[in-house]
Amino acid sequence: MGMERYVSRLKSLIHLLLIMCFSNIFEVITMAVSNMRATLLYPIEVVWDTVTNLKDFSWRSDLKDVKIIDENNFIEITKNGVETYFRITECIKYQSWIFEIENKNIKGTWVGKFYVEDDKTILDFTETVVSKKLIFKPFISLYLKRQQKIYFRDLKAKLNCEEFEAVR
Repeated sequence: MGMERYVSRLKSLIHLLLIMCFSNIFEVITMAVSNMRATLLYPIEVVWDTVTNLKDFSWRSDLKDVKIIDENNFIEITKNGVETYFRITECIKYQSWIFEIENKNIKGTWVGKFYVEDDKTILDFTETVVSKKLIFKPFISLYLKRQQKIYFRDLKAKLNCEEFEAVR
C-alpha cells in the first residue's frame, strides 16, 4: 500500500514537471519580440522628459487615460478601454526605462534605451511579449509593430521633429 502511494505521487510529480517544461517551451516558441530604433534631432533631456512624463499623455493618440498607482506602477487605458498594467523595474535617467507589462491579452517586458550622439537622441525600444490568448498568437508580432509605429509617430508629432529616422 505504501509503495503504491509513493509511485502514484511520483507519477503526479513527473506529470506536473512535464507540463511545466512544455508550457515554458510553448511560451518561448510563441513569444514575440519587436524592436524599433529612432534618431531624433532633439536633446536627450527633452526626449526623456516627454517619454517618461506619465502625467502628460495628451500626445498619445492611442490612450484615453493613465492612472499612476505609485512611483513604480501605472496603468495605461486605451481608447478601446483596455487596461495595461506597468511595473517599472529600472529607471536610469537619460539611459534606460524598463518595465513589465500585462493586460488581459499579453504579458511581457518593455525595454527603452536612450543614447546621445552629437546633438541627437537615439531611442532603442524593445518589447517582448507572450499572448495570453491562443487566438491572438499568430498576430502578436504585427500588433507590437503597429503599436510601436503609432508610438513613434505620436512622439515625432509631439516634438515637432524636423529630423526623424526610424529603423525597424
